This record gives sequence, C-alpha cells and structure tokens, in this order.
Amino acid sequence: DIGEETTNKYTMEQIQSALETLQDEEKCGQVLRAKGIVEGTDGQWIHFDYVPGEPQVRTGSAETTGMICVIGVDIKQDTIREMFGL
Repeated sequence: DIGEETTNKYTMEQIQSALETLQDEEKCGQVLRAKGIVEGTDGQWIHFDYVPGEPQVRTGSAETTGMICVIGVDIKQDTIREMFGL
C-alpha cells in the first residue's frame, strides 16, 4: 500500500492518465482502490477515487496539502510513485 502527502501540482489530465494506468495489472499490480486530493496547476483542488474500472476525477474543496493513497495486492510501489511524481 502507498500513502503519501505531496505538494506537487497536477493537471486533471495527468490524474486521469495515472488512474487509467492503474488498471494495467502487469505494470502496477492489482490495485483495489486509490483515492486522493491534490492541488491542480490551475489552483483548484482535484479529488479522485478509483476502484477497478471506475476512475472518478472532479474538483472539490481545498486542503492544506495533497494526499495520494493506493491500496492493492502485490502493487508495484516504485512504478506507481513514478506515475504520480512522488
């Protein structure tokens, strides 16, 4: 499992792309759930939720720091951290 705080800023497209990549078990392992709140490059905060086959990305309320959490079985932590620039 991965649980990281981040001050990185992301675009909506970067988050959507990362969530699509989480579906690739060969590349990332079996991801069962992912969620997070990160600051967008446009100043809005991006909230995301992922369960297999159902990525959801939206804007929402601000937080003091970003947070990304990925839960799964045999997940490839280095690959996932790299995808999110952690």
